[in-house]
Amino acid sequence: MPATTLDATTALILIDLQKGIAGLPCAPVPPAEVIERGQRLAAAFRARGLPVVLVNVTGGAPGRTEAARHTGNPPADWAELVPQLDRQPGDIGVTKQQWGAFHGTDLDLELRRRGVTQVVLGGIATSIGVESTARAAHEHGYHVTLATDAMTDLDAEAHRNSLEKIFPRLGETGTTEAILALLG
Repeated sequence: MPATTLDATTALILIDLQKGIAGLPCAPVPPAEVIERGQRLAAAFRARGLPVVLVNVTGGAPGRTEAARHTGNPPADWAELVPQLDRQPGDIGVTKQQWGAFHGTDLDLELRRRGVTQVVLGGIATSIGVESTARAAHEHGYHVTLATDAMTDLDAEAHRNSLEKIFPRLGETGTTEAILALLG
């Protein structure tokens, strides 16, 4: 369902728009476009006094997987948010160790303290951090809106699957322009 409305207490959550991840090859949307749209959304939310949550990841869940994990030491600035997001003192920062931004963090508490009832999500990677956070937001009872052109993936097919099969079950979807129009 296309995005229809934004609650008066909606927060923007941008997932893993950090130097190390934004430098990876992504599809179908180039990371630079995702960052630019994320920056526009963040500026609009801030201008309306709405919460902006900037999430980065510095680790991973310890469980065994079949997929290879990155080993070695990443560059020192790998987890730093991209400067284009123009982090402000009032922004909520969340550093996670898992795929999703809710597990093992105080994100839910921070949102509830501010009376947030809806979240708008974007970031990298669609099928990992964004989808995991959307699932948890839905399970926590938030209305979920996904900014479909403000996210991308390491795998174009995984991105498509999330947009077409998963996200319609978790909330509403819309482009950056459609969400900005709903902000008024």
